[in-house]
Amino acid sequence: MFLSNRDILELQAFRHDLHRHPEVSGEERETAQRIVEAIRPLATARILTGLGGHGVAAVFDAGVPGPTLLIRAELDALPIEEVSAADHRSTVRGKGHLCGHDGHSTILLALATGLSRAPVARGRVVLLWQPAEEDGTGAAAVLADPRFAEIRPDVAYALHNMPGLAFGTVALKSGPVNCASRGMKIRLSGKTAHASQPETGLSPMAAVSQLMPALTALSRGAPPAIDFTLATVTHASLGEQAFGIAPGDAEIWVTLRTLVDDGMADLCATAEDLAAATARDAGLQLAISYHDIFLHCENAPDAVAHLEAALAAENVPFDEGDLPMRASEDFGRLRSVCPSAMFFLGAGEKHPALHNPDYDYPDELTGIGARVFMSVIQQTLG
Repeated sequence: MFLSNRDILELQAFRHDLHRHPEVSGEERETAQRIVEAIRPLATARILTGLGGHGVAAVFDAGVPGPTLLIRAELDALPIEEVSAADHRSTVRGKGHLCGHDGHSTILLALATGLSRAPVARGRVVLLWQPAEEDGTGAAAVLADPRFAEIRPDVAYALHNMPGLAFGTVALKSGPVNCASRGMKIRLSGKTAHASQPETGLSPMAAVSQLMPALTALSRGAPPAIDFTLATVTHASLGEQAFGIAPGDAEIWVTLRTLVDDGMADLCATAEDLAAATARDAGLQLAISYHDIFLHCENAPDAVAHLEAALAAENVPFDEGDLPMRASEDFGRLRSVCPSAMFFLGAGEKHPALHNPDYDYPDELTGIGARVFMSVIQQTLG
């Protein structure tokens, strides 16, 4: 293990500090500054800031030709109120690190600590703290940043902690591991009326009642079936919060999922046709927009082979688990520039689930994740 007991304690304190000060997607200014302040003393690292928003990259360059490895973590928290009695619980009302991005960020700081003491023999390691993973905009913004060309990798790696998976074990496989998804916002517009004379208006109430179950009925199958689709209504609103007004407007939000990107266009077209027919039959105006767009994550076989070798070297048990999973991950965009692979590190079978108000990242995972990544680095770059 390349980390001392003192390192582990300092990393835990750092993670707890991040946890107390969560910032949601696009607002990670102070989180990024904390990262920079932590890695600035590591004089061997070149630091890039403001990548794709608040992204930070630390570049460890051997000065000898070789591949560039990129390892990614996330900066952002969630707009969810944390329920916790921990001393390091969130100090920001309505926001919390309830997905473990504070822990993933700490794993990269552990790597930075190790690389500053034992530089690689060739090539480069880029540690990327990516903004705005949760809303699906961060990776695209980082890739679009002109300075990304300076750190363009030959292979990219990431991990995610995974409640429900036995603690310290890993799920890993080649091929699709996270589904494609996007949020579809459907707006139906008619005409408001006095609640005593609803017949003088045009209410979208019946259309909403019809459309919500019809959208969810588009779901079929389960991963790893290539034709898997899932439509989940996540929000609906109708009219004003008043007893005297018959509604004239409504919104339905639905999350669409497919195993791979190729299936998403068909699912969107089917959902759009359904919304259009429902609006037309009711005489309503229709507007559709898309949000939180995630490409599917696909693990490249060669990158997976390197991770498997590292896991074996570090005596970390692994298998394919229940992959691919339904959940989405912004890391999928990295495969547009290089081979990539993500593994899933068990947080415990009974650990609170991701995005739950009582979730907290287990600090004991930091050393495991850092060891695996360092083993990959040493295999590839010496």
